[in-house]
Amino acid sequence: MADAAVLHAPMTRKVPGRFWIVPPAALLALLFFYPLVLIVQQAFTDDSGMANVAEFVRVLHARFFLNALINTITISVAATAGCLIVGLVLGLILAFVPFPGSGVIARLIDTFIALPTFLVTLAFTFLYGSAGMLNAGLMEIFSLQAPPVDFLYSTWGVVLAEVTVYSPFVLRPLLAAFSLVDRGQIEAASVLGARPFRIVRQVILPAAVPALIAGGSLCLLLTVNEFGIVLFIGAKGVITLPLLIYSKAIQESAYQVACIIAVINIALSLGLFGLYRFAAGRLGA
Repeated sequence: MADAAVLHAPMTRKVPGRFWIVPPAALLALLFFYPLVLIVQQAFTDDSGMANVAEFVRVLHARFFLNALINTITISVAATAGCLIVGLVLGLILAFVPFPGSGVIARLIDTFIALPTFLVTLAFTFLYGSAGMLNAGLMEIFSLQAPPVDFLYSTWGVVLAEVTVYSPFVLRPLLAAFSLVDRGQIEAASVLGARPFRIVRQVILPAAVPALIAGGSLCLLLTVNEFGIVLFIGAKGVITLPLLIYSKAIQESAYQVACIIAVINIALSLGLFGLYRFAAGRLGA
C-alpha cells in the first residue's frame, strides 16, 4: 500500500500544474485573439453585417492602398538599413575604440528606447523644420527668402526620425555580442599585419551576425507598424498602412476598409516575423 501511494503521489502533484496554462491563455484570448477575430470578421462584412468579399478585393486594387503599401515598405527597409549602419558604427566605436565617457554615451543612447517617439520628431521640427533653428540661421546668414533645408516633411524626414529612434535596438544587442568577442583573436590578427577593416570583416562581424539579425528584424517590425512619427511629422503624401488605417477608421468612418488594411498589415508583420525566424534558424542565431 505504501509503495502504491509513493507511485501515485507524483502524478497527483502534476495534475494541478496542467491548469496553470488556463489563466494566461484565457487572458491572451480575451485581450488579443478576440479583438483579432472581430477585426477579421469586420474585414469581410459590411456595416449591415452582410458578407462583402468584393470590398476586400477592391481595396487590394485601390490606388490609395498600393501607395500606402509601397511607402510602408520603402520607409521600413530604408530605416532598418540606416539603423543597422548607425548601430554597427556606434557599436564598433563604443566597444573597440575606448575613450573617456564611452559608457555614459552608451547609456544616453539607451535612453532613446524609453522616450516616446513623438519627442524625437518634435526635436527634429525645432531643428530642421521650416521655422527651425537650422533654416532660421541659414536664412539670416545668406539672406534667403525661403527655407533651404526642406527634407523633414518628406519620406527621408520620416526615415531619419525612425533611424534616430530605433538605432538603439540594434546597438544594444551588438554591444552584448561584441563583449563576447575574444580580444586575443583581435590582437593576434593585428600582430600578423591585418588592417582594421579586415579585422572587423573577418573577426568581429561573424560574431555580430546574430545580433544584427535580431536587432534588424526588430527594427523592421517596429518601422512597419510605426504610427506616431509619420503622423507627427505630417509629411505631405507620405501615407503608410498604420496611418491609412487611422484615416479610414477615425476620419472617414470606413470601418470595413480600415479592418481590411489592418488584416493586411497584421499579415505583413507576421510574415516578416516568420522570415526572421527562418533566417535566424538557418544562420544558427
